[in-house]
Amino acid sequence: MATNENRIREEICETGASLYERRYTVGTAGNISARLDDGWLITPTDACLGRLDPADIAKVDAAGNHVSGGKPSKTLALHRKIYENNSDTHGIVHTHSTHLLALTLAGIWRRDDVLPPITPYFVMKVGHVPLIAYRRPGDPLVAQQVAALASKVRAVLLERLGPVVWEKSVSHASYALEELEETARLWLLARSTNAPLPEPLDEAAIDDLRKTFNVRW
Repeated sequence: MATNENRIREEICETGASLYERRYTVGTAGNISARLDDGWLITPTDACLGRLDPADIAKVDAAGNHVSGGKPSKTLALHRKIYENNSDTHGIVHTHSTHLLALTLAGIWRRDDVLPPITPYFVMKVGHVPLIAYRRPGDPLVAQQVAALASKVRAVLLERLGPVVWEKSVSHASYALEELEETARLWLLARSTNAPLPEPLDEAAIDDLRKTFNVRW
C-alpha cells in the first residue's frame, strides 16, 4: 500500500475520532471519503466514525469497484458524483451534526442559503450552502442534485440528514464543517431569544472579504 494512501487512511481515522468525540456525529451516522490517484477511500457502511480502523476503510477503484476493506458507505454514489464534478476536491465529510440537523427542522433561512452570512469566517471558510430536500439515505437522485452544485459550492445541507462538505483534503473539509455547524448554533441561539435577529453582513463587508482574502461568495 502506498505511503500516501496510508497517510490518508490515518487522516480519515483521526478526523472521524475528533468529530465523534465532540459529538458532531453519534452512533454509526456519517461518513468520510478521500480521493486517491487510483480511486477513492470511504468509511464502511454503518461504521462508527469514532472507532475507525485504517485497514477496514473501504477502497474503491476508478470504475467504482470495491477493492478492499469493509463494504463502502451507502452514500458512495454521492461522494463519487462530487469528485467527478469538482477536480479540486480531495476530501468529503458528512455528519448528522445537531445544530444543522435542527436547522432543517426549525426552519432554514432560505433554500439556496440555509444560513445568512452573519460572521466573516462563515463567508470565508464555507460560503453558500443550499438545502437538498429530504430523500432516503443513499437515494441516487440526491447524488444527481448535489453533482449539479459540486463545482459552485463546497457544502450542501441534506434535509433531516445533515451537512455534506467537500474541500482540498479530509481535514479541510472537517474544518469547514465545524465552521458551518458553529454558525448554525449561533443562528439558532439568536433565534431563541426575544432580541432582534442579527443582520447579515452587508454587501460592502462581503466585498471587502472578497478583495482582501480572495473569497468566493
